[in-house]
Amino acid sequence: MAGQLPDETVEEIRKSNDIVDIVGDYVQLKRQGRNFFGLCPFHGEKTPSFSVTPDKQIFHCFGCGKGGNAITFIMEIEGFSFVQAIKYLAGKSGYHLSDSFLAEGNQSKPSKESQDVLQAFEWLTKLYHHLLRHSKDGKEGYHYLKERGFSDETIDTFQLGFSPKSKTFIMQFLEKKGFHPQSMVKAGVLTTTSDNEVVDRFQGRIIYPIKNHLGKPIAYGGRTISDQSPKYLNSPETELFQKGRLLYNFDLARSHIRKEGKVVLFEGYMDVISAYQAGIKNSVATLGTSITETQAKLLRRYVESVVICYDSDQAGILASYKAAKLLRKTGCNVSVAKMEDGMDPDDYIKKYGPEKFTKDVIAVSDTYMAFIMRYLKKDYNLNLEGDRIQYVENVLDEIALLDRPVEREHFLKELANEFELSVQTLSQEIRSRRAMTGLSQDKAARISHTNKKGLFQNNKLLPAYQNAERQLIAYMLRDPTIAEKVQENLGGSFNIEDHKIIVTYLYAFYEEGYPADVSSFVERLPDASIRSLVVQLAMLPTDEEVSEREIFDYIRIILREKNDKPTITSLMKEQRMAEKQKEPVKAAEIAMKILEIRKQLNDSNH
Repeated sequence: MAGQLPDETVEEIRKSNDIVDIVGDYVQLKRQGRNFFGLCPFHGEKTPSFSVTPDKQIFHCFGCGKGGNAITFIMEIEGFSFVQAIKYLAGKSGYHLSDSFLAEGNQSKPSKESQDVLQAFEWLTKLYHHLLRHSKDGKEGYHYLKERGFSDETIDTFQLGFSPKSKTFIMQFLEKKGFHPQSMVKAGVLTTTSDNEVVDRFQGRIIYPIKNHLGKPIAYGGRTISDQSPKYLNSPETELFQKGRLLYNFDLARSHIRKEGKVVLFEGYMDVISAYQAGIKNSVATLGTSITETQAKLLRRYVESVVICYDSDQAGILASYKAAKLLRKTGCNVSVAKMEDGMDPDDYIKKYGPEKFTKDVIAVSDTYMAFIMRYLKKDYNLNLEGDRIQYVENVLDEIALLDRPVEREHFLKELANEFELSVQTLSQEIRSRRAMTGLSQDKAARISHTNKKGLFQNNKLLPAYQNAERQLIAYMLRDPTIAEKVQENLGGSFNIEDHKIIVTYLYAFYEEGYPADVSSFVERLPDASIRSLVVQLAMLPTDEEVSEREIFDYIRIILREKNDKPTITSLMKEQRMAEKQKEPVKAAEIAMKILEIRKQLNDSNH
């Protein structure tokens, strides 16, 4: 599985990457006892069931069952091969890999066409940036950015560039690098005119590289600095670039989002770059479209708190409302920034400066409900009784959806005071609405109830021999001496087929001299479902010290099931034969024998 690398090297790379840090780059984790929990990145959920165990350097989702170590996590979430995952983790930890292994990593990537595009975009991004900073053609674009207040450091950080006004310069550059013009038309950096002439798509525009979460350029945004139309032009969607699935600046913002515990969501890349330069580095943007459910879920996976900071014109306020509703639906704690009418964040920062933007806009954002109330109010003339009643009804509908009782009470009091209504009456309206929509139980209680069931509740539903096998393997994963005792007294005579496979690999693992290390052990298992099962078993609660008697009790229960099951099966065949031959007395006697064996089996299992 380790390709050209020795097992020792794989182990060094794995151990140099803490799984909490690796998973934390993709999931917002919160410590609960000895483990960390978060929302599973592999299936949709609102209550965290995804666990990371730093002691064992493993992860497991109690919802979908996926589990493994840092290497398998990266393979799963990025769609990487083993080689790519090792290469990625080595890069994160500063571990130097051989050139031959790095070459193998490059060759193993899935789509050659996509890799050609990525390579072309790497070259293009460097070229565009060089032209902006160091060429006569790029001076106009460079001066424009400087006039907008962008520093050289910011220009370099975002690799802003310029595409010359020449129709063919970019095409000739790409051809010299070995990229066919038609493939670059498909990639969206070249385009075909009505005369079938292939030309640069972004000629005469400032270039804003759009990168994926790994920091690889996958598309471009171009802004004209002349009278070209349209003013902004993005790459078309491709296999690599799908606007609704990524967020601008997510690659740079990810660590800051994790550190700050919140993200600021903007509408466009100019707002993000201005905010980033102003010190708000946990900022991302949608790419000229409304936020999608995929983007909302991506944000929720990383963070709970989202500050929406869209333009303050009517279109921006409507977009804020839609975004707030969607983000709230995915479980985010939403607040909405407000600015002077008609301003966008970039304009505000230019006019008033970074400090005022941070202090008077971001820091004092409206809560979700305060924004919703303000948004709904614009549609009513509150001097009219009918409008007042309709407004109150609509606000009550929104308050009823709030999870926390203290939030509901706060806004009910605010509503009651504003319209001289009874809090008791409004509370009754809320109870009625929540009962009708199935929200009569508060979220905190519902989550608590879910957790009380326990992550290992299924053990109670399993036969005793199966629980015995699971517990025994859990102890074997923890202690090689226990595994040795089990091997001597039970060998591979487990009843569950997957358990037989696990112990076979585990015996070999210990015989090769490896210490007890679940994270290292799962790396040697070829099957993903077996790996997930091992991680699940490793996370079963076990006593710090286990007696030899308990271990042998488990072995006895397992052997009893294995020995008695064939006997019962044989007797059942005899019983059916007696019934067919019209021998009811004999059939009854056999049935009594079966009952007696089962009784003995049950007694020994308890």
